[in-house]
Amino acid sequence: MPQENLLKRVSAGVLVVAYYEVGPADGVATILLHGFPYDAHAYDEVVPRLAATGHRCIVPYLRGYGATRFLSPETPRSGEQAALGADLVALMDGLRIQEAILGGYDWGGRAACIVAALWPERVIGLVSAGTGYNIQDIAGAAKPGTPDQEARDWYQYYFHTERGRKGLDEKRGEISRFLWKTWSPSWAFDEDTFEQTAASFDNPDFVDVVIHSYQHRYGVIAVDPAYAEIEARLARQPDISVPSIVVLGADDGVDPPPSRDEDGRKFAGFYDRRVLRGVGHNVPQEAPTCFADAIFELRERV
Repeated sequence: MPQENLLKRVSAGVLVVAYYEVGPADGVATILLHGFPYDAHAYDEVVPRLAATGHRCIVPYLRGYGATRFLSPETPRSGEQAALGADLVALMDGLRIQEAILGGYDWGGRAACIVAALWPERVIGLVSAGTGYNIQDIAGAAKPGTPDQEARDWYQYYFHTERGRKGLDEKRGEISRFLWKTWSPSWAFDEDTFEQTAASFDNPDFVDVVIHSYQHRYGVIAVDPAYAEIEARLARQPDISVPSIVVLGADDGVDPPPSRDEDGRKFAGFYDRRVLRGVGHNVPQEAPTCFADAIFELRERV
């Protein structure tokens, strides 16, 4: 799990989204979203736990990953936050899911937070891992961080350059393996675990989508006009009102959780924040039981 023979596809907005579905067809729709540089395998141990208790688990490959493809060669290969949110809404529409529990981290957490903030009527509850309030403040992106955080974000600035684009294109596996190790220093993943995910980076749009994502978030590249209206709404940094649980890894090597909760003020409904010892950035794959338990708790609240 996931296995190639279980892969499904659905037309969703500008994409044909590849996804896995496990659990009863009439179960509680639960969409689980991966980040960069990861893929659907992040939920290999989460999904069986949820499916066994009545969740209809849907685990898509984001744009630029795995077997997900753009419908048209003319569509810009945008990786900006609004595109990820729009993709998630389009996926729900394509699968005729009116509302769902959303769980995600990194890019996937961002998509989930955006839908929870802008379309709360579509969201039963939210589990956001790695970062709590995961909606980017593009207008404030030029504000320097602390020196140690700037050092952790080296790859983002690297991707602003032609050298970085070529590096990602030619060494996507090596860069991603290095990020896994530095972002999750206490996670003893083996080579087979990495390689089964690294195959998703061979998607023909991977480099373009990733580069656009890391350039757009700093305002160094223009907004895709197709998502301008959504970006304008996100610029207002909307609150998230749906029931939400934030799960953070204490050992996160790229975005370590601050001792003081700085995101709680952005959650207007039920909110709980958990910091897991011995866990890094890839929370669902490193701590699948804790991630699944958060989903279970949200279900019990409705």
